[in-house]
Amino acid sequence: MADQLFIKQAKQYTEGRPSYPAELFQFIASKTPDHDLVWDVGTGSGQAAKPLAKIYKNLEFAIKLPNIRYQLTPPTMYITELEQNVATQSSVDLVTIAAALHWFDLPQFYKQVKWVLKKPNGVIAAWTYTMPGINESVGAVFKPFDTVDCEPFWEPQRKLVDNKYMSIDFPFEPVDGVDNTGPFDQFVLEKVMDLDDYFTFIRSCSGYQTAKDKGVELLTDNVMDNFKVAWNEDGQSQKVARFPIYLRIAKAGN
Repeated sequence: MADQLFIKQAKQYTEGRPSYPAELFQFIASKTPDHDLVWDVGTGSGQAAKPLAKIYKNLEFAIKLPNIRYQLTPPTMYITELEQNVATQSSVDLVTIAAALHWFDLPQFYKQVKWVLKKPNGVIAAWTYTMPGINESVGAVFKPFDTVDCEPFWEPQRKLVDNKYMSIDFPFEPVDGVDNTGPFDQFVLEKVMDLDDYFTFIRSCSGYQTAKDKGVELLTDNVMDNFKVAWNEDGQSQKVARFPIYLRIAKAGN
């Protein structure tokens, strides 16, 4: 599903999507006793992979760096395939999923995670983020664009993101130092954007691509003109976009 929704706008995704704050990875790493092996699932263009590679000795499924191995795997794997393609049983310190967990077959994926994670303290960390906050003027234009124009083209899984991963199943144990598995919202990523960057971000969204595949252009001249007026209201061409991050984090347990 996700590969079909994002492959056509991979370039826009790479250019338009933000990088994650270092504090997020520092927090996650503080919950894993060992920093030997991490499996970054659904890595896409690697926004999470590069910072993880600075902390963990080896990284699976990500961008090319000396301590990273990238491998395309099928959506569903038997245990023998998991061992061959990913890692041996109870050998992975951390499994990360950056803004992709809502696309997965969760029961099947969780079986794989529980098999590869070290027991009992191997960690799974999954996070997502909602649409960026710019300012009130841009927000006023974006709200009807998102809820009226885009909504008919969003896949059902998008609701899990809108709900900030609060309703997503997460059958693991709380990590040391916290009393639940989240979502935790103490992290915010920021990206400096001009209007073209903002349009690139919108075009990287699955709803936009689905509409385009059906012959519908959501960023019409009229819509873009409305955005331009709101964007330039304060005379500044660049703005700081703030993306709230919602993190689910847990450990494998016994």
